[in-house]
Amino acid sequence: MMFEHLVSFKFNENLDPQKEKELLETILSFKNNIPGIVDLSAGINVTEETEQVQGYTLGLRVTFQDQESLRQYGPHPLHQQFVKSLEGIIENVIVIDYPIVK
Repeated sequence: MMFEHLVSFKFNENLDPQKEKELLETILSFKNNIPGIVDLSAGINVTEETEQVQGYTLGLRVTFQDQESLRQYGPHPLHQQFVKSLEGIIENVIVIDYPIVK
């Protein structure tokens, strides 16, 4: 059964927009470099529902082939390098993982 991994990132107010774009590029590179990823999309929040943003400006959606692939993603070196790059610039993260039921 495939699994969906959703993440919303809230950065410190002083985050350089160029740095956010670099983080986005890094996230997008996961698709071809981390095993078990079926699909991945990520982007900078452009919602017109500005009262709902609450400071979350970057979103990520990853579809994994199964729960074990999701489990292997966390400790993967590329993911760990990305997590380390967030030190000092991240205020909060929301993560939702669920099995895809059709």
